[in-house]
Amino acid sequence: MNNIKNTLAILSLCFVFNCKSSKTIGGGVANLNLSTKQLIKEHTKQAANFKTLQAKLKISFTQNDNSQTHTVSFRAKKDEVIWMSATFSVVKALITPDKVSFYNKLDNTYFDGDYKYLSNLLGTEIDFNKVQNLLYGETLFSLKESDYKATVNEEAYVLQPKNQRNLFEIFFLLDPVMFKVKSQQISQPKEFRHLQIDYLNYQEVNKQLLPERIKVIAVEGNNEAIIELEFKGVTLNEDLSFPFKIPSGFKEIEL
Repeated sequence: MNNIKNTLAILSLCFVFNCKSSKTIGGGVANLNLSTKQLIKEHTKQAANFKTLQAKLKISFTQNDNSQTHTVSFRAKKDEVIWMSATFSVVKALITPDKVSFYNKLDNTYFDGDYKYLSNLLGTEIDFNKVQNLLYGETLFSLKESDYKATVNEEAYVLQPKNQRNLFEIFFLLDPVMFKVKSQQISQPKEFRHLQIDYLNYQEVNKQLLPERIKVIAVEGNNEAIIELEFKGVTLNEDLSFPFKIPSGFKEIEL
């Protein structure tokens, strides 16, 4: 149970609703005739461009027979910090390029360390940039025309490295209308690991396309963890603070 609480605290990624500020995106005309260069160019043009982001984030976490759902306040300053806080600051987390920190008042514990735990959980090496990309609908790895090739499969573009890595197989599925990521998949066949991130819906906020619902599936052997994220009431470019201080007397979690 503690592992589930810890996972939720970190992956809250990990207060006022303003429904008029965003709308779910759908429909449009697919363009399935782009070259790899054109596709990557169109995708890059759609990258989220903002200074700060604030939202309510609903998180559902399922592992084995355990399932939990929580809603937290989410704030971020792009390229600098991601901050999450549950009601009454019972659980609070701070993610920066240097480290991951969180505390849990339910059991008086805290964690203050590197990205090793997140990497082990998701089955692939994770850093701050990859966490950002996952949350904002960008590919975990940067795209360069010289390194990737594009094919069309079931009304979507599939981008994959021209030469797959020995230990990893990487696939990015891009929407042919918005050119945003529909799914990204990283497999480690020899380790029986698979990470799949599906973007179920996007929303438009201040002319920016941002994920509304994300489903993360992490499989290792016979173990599967599913994390579902839903961003609500998203607002951009407001002045935000990121208060965080580990309470005294809490016990450090050793992962």
